[in-house]
Amino acid sequence: MRLRVLILGYGEMGHAMEYLLAARHDVRIWNIGTVVKGSHATLEKEVAEAQVVLFCLPVNPHFEIATRIAPYLPKESVCLSIAKGLDESGRTAAQVFERVLGEHHYGVIYGPMISEEIRAGRHAFSDAVLSDAADFEVIHSLFRGSTLVCQQASDMHGRSWSVILKNVYAILFGVADELKLGDNMRGHLLVTTMAELSGIVQSFGGQAHTPYSYAGLGDLMTTATSADSHHHELGCKLVRGDFGDISGEGVHTLRMVEKYHPFDWRAYPLFTLSHDIVSQPERLRERVEEYLEWLRGMESCPI
Repeated sequence: MRLRVLILGYGEMGHAMEYLLAARHDVRIWNIGTVVKGSHATLEKEVAEAQVVLFCLPVNPHFEIATRIAPYLPKESVCLSIAKGLDESGRTAAQVFERVLGEHHYGVIYGPMISEEIRAGRHAFSDAVLSDAADFEVIHSLFRGSTLVCQQASDMHGRSWSVILKNVYAILFGVADELKLGDNMRGHLLVTTMAELSGIVQSFGGQAHTPYSYAGLGDLMTTATSADSHHHELGCKLVRGDFGDISGEGVHTLRMVEKYHPFDWRAYPLFTLSHDIVSQPERLRERVEEYLEWLRGMESCPI
């Protein structure tokens, strides 16, 4: 089935989605302020003809743009987001959609989907979680024949938090690698990260197994080990004493969680370690040693 797809945002992921879809679908593209490729001059007119609206944007503009286009969405259209962060109100893309598009169809697509690899013709993998499970027929048609393997999943909020929080933990993999703590330490980080993600997801009413998915474990492995991962490299930079640009989705997530306190983050030692390292990078080696001493049972819990 050939679909009319409107891509919102023409950065790396917007280009990657165009690469995946343009040969088999009628793809239109809107970037902030202008229609890049389409039949109409305005966003609203493009939205009115779209069957799939794909948000390839950071989560921050989601609320404004979703509010703007909601009155023009066709009844059976589906809005999808790939945004893996929190906005300035501490909301996930799924929470924004739930609030603004409640009467429309929407969903999120999360997993290991590095844009450079997609555009190089390599495979990518994702979970698709939808407000109406019947819409997976549309998703199947959208990506059929492409190198994005997309499977139907559930627990939208659990998967949203899994994919967002994994960036926080990925920083620690970079820290451990730069400190040369060894492969055994990497194993500890993986096991403990998954345990903490499972606990956090359950605190939101999500399913314990949700983090063991493309949106959780799959994306964590990609972000925590890839040579091109921003968050892994950030951990390495902090160890080297390079504090000039402490930024990224994981850093923003830490700040939003501290500000809005959506869960008791101090109850999770590894999450707390990442928070403290980013907040006070000059104490990085001291905090890592405190954590290791706690693991050895020599000190009280360092949180």
